[in-house]
Amino acid sequence: MNTAQLRDFLEEHYDRYDQPAFIDNDPISLPHRFTQKQDIEISGLFAALLAWGQRKTIINKTSELLRRMDDAPYQFVLHHSDENLKQLLGFCHRTFCDTDLLYFVHWLRWYYQQHASLEDAFLHGATQKERLENFHKLFFGLDDAPQRTRKHVATPARGSACKRVNMYLRWMVRPDARGVDFGLWTRLAPADLICPCDVHVERIARRLGLMTRTVVDWQAAEDLTAHLRAFDPTDPVKYDFALFGLGVEEKRLAVPLV
Repeated sequence: MNTAQLRDFLEEHYDRYDQPAFIDNDPISLPHRFTQKQDIEISGLFAALLAWGQRKTIINKTSELLRRMDDAPYQFVLHHSDENLKQLLGFCHRTFCDTDLLYFVHWLRWYYQQHASLEDAFLHGATQKERLENFHKLFFGLDDAPQRTRKHVATPARGSACKRVNMYLRWMVRPDARGVDFGLWTRLAPADLICPCDVHVERIARRLGLMTRTVVDWQAAEDLTAHLRAFDPTDPVKYDFALFGLGVEEKRLAVPLV
């Protein structure tokens, strides 16, 4: 495909997958259960950072976590007692366990006592790379941050593609008239977002010639986004829907789609 054909191909599949029907079977369904901004931010953060493995499992485990927070994450974060924290004990999804969860809740309480929105935590830096690096430093800036918990929030400083954090930012920042992404945050520009690079996105992006690095690291995510930005400079990560949707459908049908 030439450049024009590739853009048309991606636009076609973006239109196909960026639809309300996408929500129910995706972790983004978790923050869609809420209407208060802070509830959306907190539930979205957990849903994104726990996004390991099959989507059904991610949804089930994040739902369990939210139930442990009385399905009112913002109120729980701000007003929990030591007794309430016992509700979180025993939670585990892969390597994210109650020690990590307790620190997340501790940090969120500290943060929301000073700020009305998590958006403020992602605004420090001239580039998206700097913003994510500074968010990581802020998140683990408290004296009692467990060393083991650091692996659960990726940073470009370690070369990570930061798939889960970039997915969370897409949810929060990208305005979406179709109602999938929230567009709650307005001080970050959709044009600056970096495409999340999961296995489905990687496979289809490589097949389309949009990703050539042998490793999926921060540079690979930036390179992919630069290619997508050539097709839509103001909203490059909208094509995450196309690449991810094609990858999932290809796996489900066991036939090549492109």
